[in-house]
Amino acid sequence: MTTKTKTKSLLHVGAFAILVFFTGCKDETKTPEKKATNNTILKAPSGFSVEEIGKDLGAVRHLTVASNGDIYANRSVLNEGKAIIVLKDTDDDGTVDTQHEFADLPGTGILATDKYLYASSNAAIFRYAFNDDLELMDTDNPEKIVDGLIDMGADNAKPFTIDKDNTLYVTIGSWNDACRDNETQEGMIPCPILETAGGIWKFQANVPDQTFTDGERYATGLKNAVGITWNQSTNSLFATDHGRGGLHNFYPDLYSKKQDGELPAETLYEIKEGDNAGWPSTYYDPIQNKRVLAPEYGGDGDKEGEIDAIEPLMAFPAHLGPNDLLFYTGNMFPEKYRNGAFIAFHNQSPELKIGFLVAFVPFKDGKPSGKWEIFLDNFAGYDLKNPEGGTLLHRPCGLAQGPDGALYVCDDFGGSIFKITY
Repeated sequence: MTTKTKTKSLLHVGAFAILVFFTGCKDETKTPEKKATNNTILKAPSGFSVEEIGKDLGAVRHLTVASNGDIYANRSVLNEGKAIIVLKDTDDDGTVDTQHEFADLPGTGILATDKYLYASSNAAIFRYAFNDDLELMDTDNPEKIVDGLIDMGADNAKPFTIDKDNTLYVTIGSWNDACRDNETQEGMIPCPILETAGGIWKFQANVPDQTFTDGERYATGLKNAVGITWNQSTNSLFATDHGRGGLHNFYPDLYSKKQDGELPAETLYEIKEGDNAGWPSTYYDPIQNKRVLAPEYGGDGDKEGEIDAIEPLMAFPAHLGPNDLLFYTGNMFPEKYRNGAFIAFHNQSPELKIGFLVAFVPFKDGKPSGKWEIFLDNFAGYDLKNPEGGTLLHRPCGLAQGPDGALYVCDDFGGSIFKITY
């Protein structure tokens, strides 16, 4: 029995599937020795197998899998001068054996369609054309779709998604936590940031050389919606939003340190055109289960928000950092996962001592149908409740589904890509 066969046998035993197998990636000019390692142990529900199919790949943020199984990931930091990495299984034996890198602008978003590979930098959206065999024809000269998106150096990722009508939806996050005036420390009314950020804008995915002024604001009041996807089942846009911080630091008389770790919620929304998600003048309190007026705008921690803002479909613990969102449409996983949402949480809750995980939200008829649950855990590599001596290994960031129904997760801290099968 081979090492790989032994490992997969172990993964299906007991309450959790444990990752102990790593398959090395091969450069087109070099073939490194394949080796097994057990320095990363991910926990998954019984019956699931987890393989580390890429390692030491750099700050891989979001990823996508083409219909032929090729895996593309976008880096937020260049690695040897390149941003995008592609991993291929050229002999169809289930093992990645070819690695290639291209592009010189770092970013986050990336999406493969049947004709193009779209990718984002922190200020623009590009695309590369596929040929009939889904090979990229020219990786040196991408076509620029949108340029001139504001980049202030903080929360500046430009994740995106595309609907069936070739509408391109792009998140433009706010670099200011609460649209706070630097001198008065009070909230600015109206918030000038909302003119160019703090929401989602729409463009045309098949029209080159657009600028920011060619787009339309689709939704506002989202501080930083890094997880964004078009749900083909509901034919609508969904997004996860990062909550603001600094409640105790700026308002110690209103918020304790404990409350600072508990507030506000990280949120999941279904978003229609014209929606307002409430930022910056309100936030969603997951303990009181209501929208609360932010202290910069006259709130006291209890007073309800006064604007007409949409309610989240689900509220998660504060500070988890939802960085990607995927609706599962495959047939490989059990039926309970069909059309449900996977969310990659990039950070941890300081109060609950959980984090660095992939969660699952069951859906029925386009709406959450039960409580969220932890699907993949222990990316950190140590017990968050007893962190002494622990060294952070991974931070889940991006999600993708393969043509066979496998789930892929990338990690922008340890530089790994994981493949989850059932």
